[in-house]
Amino acid sequence: MTLTPLIATRNLSVHYHLRGGIVGPAPFVRAVEDVSIEIAPGSFFGLVGESGSGKTTLGRAMLRAAPISTGDVLFDDGEVDYSLKNLGKKELKDYRKRAQLIFQDPYAALSPRMTVRDIIAEPLEVMGLAQSREEIDARVREIATKCRLNVEHLRRFPHAFSGGQRQRISIARALVSGPKFIVADESVAALDVSIQADVLNLLKSIQEDMGLTFLFISHDLSVVAHVCDHVAVMYLGRLVETAPTRALFSGPLHPYTKALLSAIPSLDPDDRGKAQKLEGEIPSPTNPPPGCKFQTRCPVAIDRCRVEEPQLESAGVGHKVACHLWHE
Repeated sequence: MTLTPLIATRNLSVHYHLRGGIVGPAPFVRAVEDVSIEIAPGSFFGLVGESGSGKTTLGRAMLRAAPISTGDVLFDDGEVDYSLKNLGKKELKDYRKRAQLIFQDPYAALSPRMTVRDIIAEPLEVMGLAQSREEIDARVREIATKCRLNVEHLRRFPHAFSGGQRQRISIARALVSGPKFIVADESVAALDVSIQADVLNLLKSIQEDMGLTFLFISHDLSVVAHVCDHVAVMYLGRLVETAPTRALFSGPLHPYTKALLSAIPSLDPDDRGKAQKLEGEIPSPTNPPPGCKFQTRCPVAIDRCRVEEPQLESAGVGHKVACHLWHE
């Protein structure tokens, strides 16, 4: 039986208009272009790509923290059914309780002037989710324990904690309102490798314990392989491939996905030096190339790629790819 997705994008585009010049219309940045994905309840959905590919913008649009230019985002948790593009102020405030964000930088995400208790309690106070201080304190202690924070540390300020501890504080703040959907935006990128594993295992255990659904944004495919059950690959604002994690890693079809996977560091000396090098930089989203957006860096591009943009098409169960040459 196919599950109704908790959240889905339908031909979603996010454009940012720039200040115009003396001659001609004002240019705009195509940060996200015509993206359609579905995230099932209880899944750990990975989103990968280079810096500048639009991953963070897509995640923010799914939280209604970035403007939706065209298309829509649909959220259905069995209690409410929202079209995010058309949310009013009342519905948006309610949606904030159901969808939260874990920031990338645990040092910049926390106010240095607030205690850990106040940082975690702030969403409860702002959203009116508790009636008394005793109720707030009980909820803060409960979620702090779930995030492996010592209760006696709640009186301290963020500067007294390590990066991993600060990230657990950020996680606790995101979870305290009882959300159903979490966007984790590069949430372990700023941490040491040993701490990354601890935080990833924490996120996975919390997901299973609380029945959460994650959109996990990362540029590190080895991290994605560890926690995600489905992966989407993004390039210049568009999806180029999406598949279950095992299928993507065992049989990538898009040249960009193959290049990303080949760049994963290996301890095997025989594998070193086998990374597929991509020539050039990712094109500007204000002036993307015609046809396939990857054709300027693709080692197998043909004339058709330069004039006709490929669309996502089925390449197996749950596997889709946007490439004219994937079947060859």
